[in-house]
This record gives sequence, structure tokens and C-alpha cells, in this order.
Amino acid sequence: MTDYLKKILTARVYDVAIESPLDLAPLLSERMNNRIYFKREDMQSVFSFKLRGAYNKMAHLPLVQLKRGVICASAGNHAQGVALAASRLGCRALIVMPTTTPKVKIDAVAARGGEVVLFGESYSDAYQHALILEKKLKLTFVHPFDDPDVIAGQGTIAMEILRQHAGPIHAIFVAIGGGGLIAGIAAYVKAVRPEIKVIGVQTNDSDAMARSIKAGRRVTLTDVGLFSDGTAVKLVGVETFRLVKKYVDEIIIVDTDAVCAAIKDVFADTRSILEPAGALAIAGAKEYVERSRAGKHPIKNEALITIACGANMNFDRLRFVAERAETGEAREAIFAVTIPEERGSFRRFCKLVGPRAVTEFNYRISGEKEAHVFVGVQIASRDESEKISRNFVRHGFPTLDLTHDELAKLHIRHLVGGKSPLAHDELLYRFEFPERPGALSRFLESMAPNWNISLFHYRNQGGDVGRILIGLQVPKNEMKALRAFLATVGYPYCDETENPVYKQFL
Repeated sequence: MTDYLKKILTARVYDVAIESPLDLAPLLSERMNNRIYFKREDMQSVFSFKLRGAYNKMAHLPLVQLKRGVICASAGNHAQGVALAASRLGCRALIVMPTTTPKVKIDAVAARGGEVVLFGESYSDAYQHALILEKKLKLTFVHPFDDPDVIAGQGTIAMEILRQHAGPIHAIFVAIGGGGLIAGIAAYVKAVRPEIKVIGVQTNDSDAMARSIKAGRRVTLTDVGLFSDGTAVKLVGVETFRLVKKYVDEIIIVDTDAVCAAIKDVFADTRSILEPAGALAIAGAKEYVERSRAGKHPIKNEALITIACGANMNFDRLRFVAERAETGEAREAIFAVTIPEERGSFRRFCKLVGPRAVTEFNYRISGEKEAHVFVGVQIASRDESEKISRNFVRHGFPTLDLTHDELAKLHIRHLVGGKSPLAHDELLYRFEFPERPGALSRFLESMAPNWNISLFHYRNQGGDVGRILIGLQVPKNEMKALRAFLATVGYPYCDETENPVYKQFL
């Protein structure tokens, strides 16, 4: 078995890496009633921790292998680490990246001398292609996470944390993609300070490690979410799975809104902008504290260390982050309210909203007897939306709480405007597809037969995933063809035809 303590203590990382600061986050700490620290790996020269493992691996390669060159597969941050290490060590670096990788990461790799090859829609697709090129070109593969030298390089972060914070630490929170970062940190922490909890954090649409731990074996995901592209891994490593299973205390799952809120929290304390994967640990720490508050023994005044592991953010994505951060922080609640079409009812409803700040208000008359209102209001706590909803109902206004409804947050809030009598046989679907030139056109061209489109909504959210809402008028005798289309289109989709908010507003 690999002696990770020795490998971490003797790792070669400081030729390229700095000892990143461990900063207290005063604003977030005050809100959470605990001492929240950011381990600022976003301040490395490639804006992520990945250069540690990449350089440590390559620095240990025999000279004959270095001369032939190296190859890797990466969603971006590992690629930059390999490119930087190759430039320092004077060797060729071929980088295979998914086509969904943000341009900022592709440009950064090329600027460091890396030869970029774009292939596939996820890390796993790029990885398989890189293995083919490795044999064809006789290059040495530098794995982004499933390699003892890479794991040891990442583990030097834990060595620094325990040196920088000698006092008690309740837990260290670490983002998980393939598992290299948390495997290295956990191996070191449990060898030196076993009382400290090591807690992994994953998104609910890229949780391969959590599912693997639960199943007791490595589980391959069919699809992975692309918002947190740095952790979009379909299959975790053999060695990382072993180490996580042995040393990690638990894995917390968070959603996209929570990650967006965490990015905003870090900005408020540091004026720095993390990428989604970089903010995962912060989102996990917040969820951990909130969960403890709901129990019998809420944690208070504890030291919680979070790894701010990357800042390679695509600028255009900030639009999406800003829009969803309020919901993720439970600062906005969204409702669909039915109001009687009678004199004074609209004013009476507005009085119920009271002094709360209104974030959105859409009103559309829809008949002689009633009207529908789509309203967003600022809230102070997660349970407040339910209280507001019950209050509306108690005063005679039927209400749907849409605060956690994806259809409402992504589309309906931009489409409120009434129903069409021509759309009585409409079927409604929500699709996701990689956001790149031509993807939308290819989607429409693949639709066969060419059914009538009765509704279509697409909005560039600034993320890596394009989202469309589409209404199709499909004759009953063509339902078999529709099912065949949905089975082969190759994009994640959701049937929203029975969603109550769709029936009410569209």
C-alpha cells in the first residue's frame, strides 16, 4: 500500500506552487455563527490547485519519458497545471479537453504552450480519446486524479492547512470530481489529525463518488451536469475511491443554486470570483451548518475550513450566477397566485405582500372570473416561503410556491402572458444541451417528424448548458414517433406537460 504521508511530505510542488493563504471569511462566519476559512487555492498561478499534482507527477517521471512528452484529459484546470509543468520541465504537452470547456480555460492552456485537442462533451469522453492518442503517439499519460503522485501533490494542501491553523478544526470541506483532491487531503489529515472530519461536496447532477460509496463499488453516471465543469466526472478513480471510502467522513450534495450563492458569499468577503467547482466546498459547509441548526446539537463557534479550489470562471456565466444566487441563499421566494377578478382584490393582495421587497411581479388577465400573478419577494430564511404561501391561501388567494420549481425559475418567469386557445393539444418539454455554436440548430434539425412548434423559449444563461422550453403539437397517431425521437435525441429532457404552473400560465 502506498505510504501517502511520506509521499506528501516529500512531494515536489513548490517549484510551481505557492503556499496559499488560509483566510478567515468574516461576513460568512458571522452569518453562520462559526469561523469559516477559505484555503485560497484560487490564488495559484493557474488559478486552481491542479498544478500541485500535475507537477509532482511529471517531476517524478524518468527523463526518457519526459523527452517523448505527456498527454492528459481535462476539463481545464488540470490541463493548465500540466501545461505549466511541461513548460517548466521542457517537454511537450498534448491536452485533450471536452468541447464544453469554457473558452477562458482553453485559451489559458494554449497560452502556456499546451497543444489543445477538443473532443467529447464531458471529461470521460475526453479521457477515452486521450488514451487512444497516448498509444498512438507514445506519450506518457498524466491522470488528473487517479495516480498516487497526483494525489500526493494535492495532499500538500492539507499539510499547509494544519501548519497554518494549529488550533482545533471541526471539519475540512473539499469539492469532489474524480476524487484526487479529497483523497490527498483525507490521507494526510487522518494520518496526522484523525479527529478532524473530512467532508466531500458534490453537485446533485455530478455525484459519481457519493453514488459509488453508497453502492460499495464505482458507479458510472450516464450524464453529468456541466455547470460545475471542474467536477463533471462520470466515473471516479480506482485509487481515489479506495481512499475516499477509507478516510472521508461523509459527502454532502448541493444544487446549482447553492453553488451560485456560495460564489456570491466568497465575493462578498474577498472580492474574488470563484468558478462553480471552486465554490463547492463553501456551499457544502453552509449546508452542513444549516443541517446542524435543524437538529438537536447545532454547531457553533467551530473552525470550518473550505478549499476555494479554483477561479477559472467564464465571464458570461456570471449572468446565470447572479440570477440564481438569491434563490440559492433563500433570499427570494417565487409564487403563482390566483386572484379573483373583482374590484379591490388586487389591492388586497398587494397589502398581504406588505413591506417585503418585490423582486418580480407579472400580472396577466386570463378570464372573466380570475387573474394570475407571478410574484417574487425577498425573504430572510428558507422556511419563510411556506409561511407566505399559507398566508396568501388563508386570505382567499390560491397559491403555488414555485421557489424550488426549475420550470418556473428558468422559463415561466420570462414567459408569463396567458394561454392560447390554439394550443389545446400541446405537449411541453424542457431540454438541456451543450451550449456551443450550432447545437440549437442541430437539435431542431433532428426533430422528426417536423411537428408544429406551439411554444419555444430559449435564453442564453451564460452557462455551459443551453436550456429550451418547447411546446409540440403531436397527433395521437404519431406518439410512437415522438417517443422514438426523445429516446434518440441524446439530450437530457423533462416532460413538463402536467406541471401545474404550465397549466396555469401558459
